[in-house]
Amino acid sequence: MPQDRRAARVLLVDGQRRVLLQNCFDPSSPEAGSWWNTIGGGLDDGESSAQAAARELREETGLAVAVDALGDVVHRRLTEFSFGGGDYRQSEEYFLLRVDGFDAVAAGHSELEMMAVIGTRWWGPDELRATTERVYPAELADVLDGLLA
Repeated sequence: MPQDRRAARVLLVDGQRRVLLQNCFDPSSPEAGSWWNTIGGGLDDGESSAQAAARELREETGLAVAVDALGDVVHRRLTEFSFGGGDYRQSEEYFLLRVDGFDAVAAGHSELEMMAVIGTRWWGPDELRATTERVYPAELADVLDGLLA
């Protein structure tokens, strides 16, 4: 039975409509390969989604923003996955943040995240649609099209 988990994620978009994604893999099953996902992670006890999103943004990219700069939730999804030997059912809330492009620096990764996160890079809309690599959420290109139209 999967463990229920809540997460907050940030669609970090620059002036060229590129989104910042992390390249990750599961150190407990490296044979499964890697994937790209949005910035974000699980909520700590007592944290709101926006508070978690701001914290994760600072930890994963070095970018510090006020919680209210994130605005309203722009997308939600429920996903199930395995990671680190555990099974999870994760409810995710996404925030949109427009920024100038910058070089992300992991400022607060846990020991597991330091092993699991390979790197980050900005993805343009055409690259996102054309890639054969795994990207989560799978509907990311369509979500961004709708938000940036």
